[in-house]
Amino acid sequence: MSGEPTSSLGSALLVLGCPQVPVQTSIALYLINRLKKSGFVPVVAGNKAANMLLVIADPDRHYLGEVMDLDRAVTMITEKKRDFDRCFVFIHNDAGISYAATMGAISKAKIYTLVYGEHYEDLVKNIDFPCTIIAAKAVHNPLPLKKAIDEVTPWAV
Repeated sequence: MSGEPTSSLGSALLVLGCPQVPVQTSIALYLINRLKKSGFVPVVAGNKAANMLLVIADPDRHYLGEVMDLDRAVTMITEKKRDFDRCFVFIHNDAGISYAATMGAISKAKIYTLVYGEHYEDLVKNIDFPCTIIAAKAVHNPLPLKKAIDEVTPWAV
């Protein structure tokens, strides 16, 4: 199939929390698409609501590949049964920061935090662990966060 990567640069985990902020689903699909086109194998780990929004938005799995429960992903990484090369943690509240810090502690992945929402600047101030921060005031309009992602181009080798 044209447009598919010819070789894999590695795996990328997308960590999704509560889909309370509308931009999460569209940015997740956008990031999955960009990662796939760049040769990464994306895997989504989220809570049930976040996962179902993606599965329903892409029923034929044009973009979406493997989807798993977030707690299962944490357990698999902790038990050294699985790991990833890159990890993108979606953050719009304190719980997202905790998940990002956890991923940084248990995984060998390079951590990217995608911080968004009304109070994204306050959240960024609370990130005190090594990661690449991608941040924008994005609640309903995904374009500011898309632009911030494109400026970092985390899929570039």
